[in-house]
Amino acid sequence: MFRGTSYHRIDPKGRIVIPSRFRDLIGADGTAMITFFEGGLYAYTLEEWSKIEAKMVMLEKKGNQMRRFRRFFIGRASECQPDKQWRLLIPPELRQDAGLEEEIVLIGISDHFEIWSRAKWEEQKNLHEDDMNDEDFQNEIEKLGL
Repeated sequence: MFRGTSYHRIDPKGRIVIPSRFRDLIGADGTAMITFFEGGLYAYTLEEWSKIEAKMVMLEKKGNQMRRFRRFFIGRASECQPDKQWRLLIPPELRQDAGLEEEIVLIGISDHFEIWSRAKWEEQKNLHEDDMNDEDFQNEIEKLGL
């Protein structure tokens, strides 16, 4: 499972270094499927991506909104393979959409990891703090036993 937060820099060519704790999880060749979602990039192993695509086929039957979601979530995805130094080249369109410039944050989220610009990550942290002040949300967290 992907876990933890790492602060890195994206190089001028658009490459990011994969943290060593993520490397074994990605697999021997290190290929990741990366797509844009909710302001950041979501990176999946090929195995997890296959599961997502299988579920997405069912969305076709759910109407126009789900069809559009599928079109953009899968259609914008890119298969990225690391070089010998375990750097992934993030395609320019995905870098631009996610606002990746210099400082980035990689966050392990169990079945995938996310790549955020440092500025957008700080915004996400603030939103989380706001969420934690919401009583209904606190009740949901308590149901998890936390």
